[in-house]
Amino acid sequence: MQAVQPWFADIGETTGGYDGIPFEAAPLDLAAIFGNDRPVDLEIGCGKGQFAAEYAAQNPQRNLLAVEINGNVIVQAAEKAKAASLGNLRFLRIGAQHIGVLLKKDSIQRIFLNFSCPFPKKRQQKRRLTHPDFLELYRGFLAQDGLLMQKTDNAQLFEFSLCALSGCGFVLREVSLDLHHSAVEGNIMTEYEQRFTALGQPIYYLKAQKHGRD
Repeated sequence: MQAVQPWFADIGETTGGYDGIPFEAAPLDLAAIFGNDRPVDLEIGCGKGQFAAEYAAQNPQRNLLAVEINGNVIVQAAEKAKAASLGNLRFLRIGAQHIGVLLKKDSIQRIFLNFSCPFPKKRQQKRRLTHPDFLELYRGFLAQDGLLMQKTDNAQLFEFSLCALSGCGFVLREVSLDLHHSAVEGNIMTEYEQRFTALGQPIYYLKAQKHGRD
């Protein structure tokens, strides 16, 4: 892990665990982590980091915190950031359900959910990253008028997300049932997206804005 510092931190190792174990760490000092006070965005479930690295490279005026629970792939992601000398990109290994412990109120400007696991079975719905429980968690650290963007190839998950966001105080600003044949600009492809597109599958996309109630 030392080889990819300071791009990578394993929260489980430093605070005592992941699932169901309370963290003792204070909220992250994002200005200290990035060395500046630029806006901070968050990708939840960054995988091997293709989107994160390209987003950071295209947006040097912003910082990106990318989180992932899979230790093997997130180390690969951090290696990409190190190789490209991306000072505005940092990775954390942590489960999504614990992020709220580490982020201060209004500390995140944008959230990216790229091809999250759809958890298709009804009993698994609470694990979806757009379940109302997660959306309420995000509201705690997403800035007022902050944005949440989702991409998926799963129509069932997309429909679920549209309903959940509308019911949790988010305003839908953009919705596309076929991202690559839409007017949406500036799309950055992920590894999964390249694979699905090659198979001719449509990519569903939404942009939602936090609004009210805080």
